[in-house]
Formats: sequence, structure tokens, C-alpha cells
Amino acid sequence: MEHHNENTQLEAIRQGDASAFDAVFRTYYESLCHYAAKFTEADLDEAEDVVQQAFVKLWERRTELEITHSIKAYLYKTVHNACLNRIRHLQTKSKYQQFNAGQLDKQHSYQDQTSTELQEKFQHAMESLPPQCRHIFELSRFESLKYREIADQLEISIKTVETQMGKALKLLRVQLADYLITILAIGIFTLFHF
Repeated sequence: MEHHNENTQLEAIRQGDASAFDAVFRTYYESLCHYAAKFTEADLDEAEDVVQQAFVKLWERRTELEITHSIKAYLYKTVHNACLNRIRHLQTKSKYQQFNAGQLDKQHSYQDQTSTELQEKFQHAMESLPPQCRHIFELSRFESLKYREIADQLEISIKTVETQMGKALKLLRVQLADYLITILAIGIFTLFHF
């Protein structure tokens, strides 16, 4: 008798009978929500969303549906598949987030290592500069003095400051040539004005 009633309801739904659809909705909605909640870790909002989507799918595809057993079986299967898809999606999302976190850790580790290595190389290059050349470079780049201010402070000509800065930049370029790409990538190139 129940199977006959379901066939009648299914045929009415196929014909667009909203009251037949409403009757099916009222009959199965709550039990489907409890079923879906088992898959959604008791997240009732998400369970309800999955069930509502199953009913939307039933209504939207009512004219083309091939339901062989029963509306109940169709709805449970639809909800079951939607929940499994949700679980797969969450697992994929979690793996993707873990992969990205690992990549970020590797990138930060590489940047830290490269930055330390670059600092050591820069310090070594600075130490290899002649004393006056290094002092003028430090006043210009680290204390942000203009050439005129450096010349006045050291009591030398602006031309000497320009010459010494040119010499310092040339020597640093040569010594740090292998790190030029890294310098550009990290953004330190503005320090040297290559």
C-alpha cells in the first residue's frame, strides 16, 4: 500500500503538484536531517542544508527522474552521496591547506637562510672596502646623509664623496654579484641603488 502511495506521490510530483511534494517533504525531512547529521559531525545547520538541497534537486529534476525503488530510497541515497562528497571536499581542502602551510614554512626557512647568508656576505663585502670608502658609504646609506653633508662632515670635496661612493658601489656589486637575484627578490636592492 505504501509503495502504491509513493508511486502516486511521485507521479503527482512529476506533474508539478506542490502539495504532493510538500507531503513528501514533511514525511522525510526530519529523519533525513538526523541521518545527514551523522555525516556532518552533528552540525545541524549543515545537515539541514544538505537535506534541503536534496529536496531542491528532487523538485528541479522531477520530470526526468528515474526512481526505481521509492522516493524515500532516492532521498536517502541523494543525502548520503552529498554527505560523502562533502567529506571528500573537506579532506581535499585540509590536504591542500596542509600542503600550503608546508610550502610557506619551506619558503620562510629558505628566506631566513638566504637572508642570513646575504647579511654575512654583505658584512664581509663591507669589511673589504677601504676605510674611507666604507665610512662614506655608511654615512650615505645607513645615516641617510646627502653628499654635501658628508663632504662637510669629513671636510672633503663633494667630488671625493662621489668618487668614493662610486668605488664602494662597484666593489659591492662585484662581491655580491652572485646574490643580485636574491637581493632583488628580497627588496634590498634599494639599499645599494644598483
